[in-house]
Amino acid sequence: MLNELVAGAREDARNREATVPLEELVAKATLMPAVSVSAHLAPGLDHVGVIAEIKRASPSKGPLADIPDPVWLAKEYEAGGASAISVLTESRQFKGSLDDLAQVSSAVDIPVLRKDFLTSTYQVVDARAHGASMILVIMAAVNDAVARSIIDEANTWGMQALVEAHSADEVRRAVDLGAELIGINARDLTTFELDRNLFGTLRDLIPSGVATVAESAVNTPADVAAYREQGADFVLVGEALVTGENPQATVREYCQS
Repeated sequence: MLNELVAGAREDARNREATVPLEELVAKATLMPAVSVSAHLAPGLDHVGVIAEIKRASPSKGPLADIPDPVWLAKEYEAGGASAISVLTESRQFKGSLDDLAQVSSAVDIPVLRKDFLTSTYQVVDARAHGASMILVIMAAVNDAVARSIIDEANTWGMQALVEAHSADEVRRAVDLGAELIGINARDLTTFELDRNLFGTLRDLIPSGVATVAESAVNTPADVAAYREQGADFVLVGEALVTGENPQATVREYCQS
């Protein structure tokens, strides 16, 4: 499934690049106001921060929520105390879009992450042109050279890369690349199986001073508390928020866990 998702994202990026020249994106990106990621996603908080996700569907669960108004949902997240907002832009399996990213980025004052299967610097500039202040780098999807080029491009634009790992080798690769924000995803993107203990197993491989994000398997305040005990600075939560009745209250509760 991961190979399929990456291949689809590459095809979509090629098609977009054929119709929207890089020069056009650069001109647009240059005008975008900057948001300080480090001010919101620094390690060492006295509580677990929440990166709240706008997610309509997933390959493992299918449709989750229609989300006709992503701006309303983003503002609910922000009002609940979210440290950042993650916006799925992959359209095939996750039903996201760059339009969602642009709308959310223009409506909130906290960092916004473009969550997609990025494999090119063009996609980074496209993210900035749509207001993103963060991009996702999935180590299972790219080699070190590609990861480095994406991270460097993000840095050029004053953006932050969330570098995602699912194994000890991927964490070490992320550390060697100098990642300042490392996520450990409990969900194996090749099988979509969950390992709720993975974060705790790999946490000690990440140096102090690097902010850590526990991704997936967050459904209750108890899950957030468990990740806090394992040393997570932040949790990335999607499904539990988009399927719940009160996203603002849920984010607030998670932040207090």
